[in-house]
Amino acid sequence: MNPNLIYLVQTDTIAGFLSQDKKRLAHAKKRSLKKPFLINTDSFEKQKDFVRSPKNFRAKIRRAKKSTFIYPNGYAIRVVFEDDFKNFMKKFGWLYSTSANRSEEKFDINFALQNADIIVEGKKGYEKSNPSSIFKLSKSRMKKIR
Repeated sequence: MNPNLIYLVQTDTIAGFLSQDKKRLAHAKKRSLKKPFLINTDSFEKQKDFVRSPKNFRAKIRRAKKSTFIYPNGYAIRVVFEDDFKNFMKKFGWLYSTSANRSEEKFDINFALQNADIIVEGKKGYEKSNPSSIFKLSKSRMKKIR
């Protein structure tokens, strides 16, 4: 599996594009490269390659499901727990992730299929459920963004 291709995958929350090439993701979505991407990891061990969790929030981060944390260094990281998506993620360790729609627009399956290099179809097909919660962390504070 090539980590630089764009994969269309049903994550635990949305139908998303995943890749380790953020330039290709930005081009596919027609969005600015300056807008940061979420990083999905398959484990807390892989998360350590990007960030160090503030001591005050380590237990909260470990217990949180379907939650994204923006760390003091600016990285937005989410550890995947859902089985089907986690099995896919284990092949790569980490991938940039974004919703499979044109920037600032609603999900369109035709757009998603046209812009993906590889289509990974699960049992459920592609659906949009509630997005992940987002928390911004500093060394001593945690603020809920979404």
